[in-house]
Amino acid sequence: MSAAYRTRLRDVRPGTVLAVAALVAVSAVVLLPIAIIVFTAFKPVAEVNAYPPSLLPGTWTLDNVREVTSELPFARLVGNSFLFAGGVTAFALVFDSLAAYALARIDFAGRKVLLVAIIATLMIPFQATLIPLYQLVADLGWVNTYAGLIAPRAADAFGIFFLRQFFLSLPRDVDAAARIDGASEFRVFRSVVLPNAVPALLTLGLFTFVNNWNDLLWPLVFTTDSEMGTITSGLTLLTGPSGIVPHGVMMAGSLIAILPLVIAFLLIQRRFIENIATTGLK
Repeated sequence: MSAAYRTRLRDVRPGTVLAVAALVAVSAVVLLPIAIIVFTAFKPVAEVNAYPPSLLPGTWTLDNVREVTSELPFARLVGNSFLFAGGVTAFALVFDSLAAYALARIDFAGRKVLLVAIIATLMIPFQATLIPLYQLVADLGWVNTYAGLIAPRAADAFGIFFLRQFFLSLPRDVDAAARIDGASEFRVFRSVVLPNAVPALLTLGLFTFVNNWNDLLWPLVFTTDSEMGTITSGLTLLTGPSGIVPHGVMMAGSLIAILPLVIAFLLIQRRFIENIATTGLK
């Protein structure tokens, strides 16, 4: 061990060591369920049902992955999940940003009352509106359709409030200058406000996509055809003899289901950090 390295070790404060140890412990607790999913997905049935259980598989196998892809229309379910979560995210970003811009940057009569009404809808339990929503979707003939899955979620009160708060933090000097130059209200929104709101849009888009990708109740209620289900609702169809749930197969399906979310986060995180650093400079 070199003298410089020993010197650096002596300079480490006890508080730093405790903070790192706490971070490692918390990370281990958070990552433990994911580790269980990953390792169980590659265990044979005998090891999955063994007692006492073990974390690491003694024998690695791909049988669970093969079974989940053969028992379910897996490619169709994953495609439905992308269409559902991606469609809701795209529409929500458009409608939420338009509504948030109007509430944050345009003065009109009743703006505060409308804002309070939108925020008040956050206090209504989702389950309280589920039956009226289903009746409306059924009357429109949208059960077992992508329109029935996406349209009722095309806007979100939380997204409107979240973007409004971000738009309020942006300086008004730039859009005032654009108006003086003759820019229309929509041009100010599209060319001035939105480029500076990329961090907020990425954050809201990521949250919306993840929440809808992981949603179980919504696709279960609004789809009765297994071909129109999502990956989360499709996993509920995995039952073995006498209704026994094959945990290894279920974990394999769950592992495949979370991979797109991990990839999406890895692709977005660098651009998200870059845009946070340059907010207000465009």
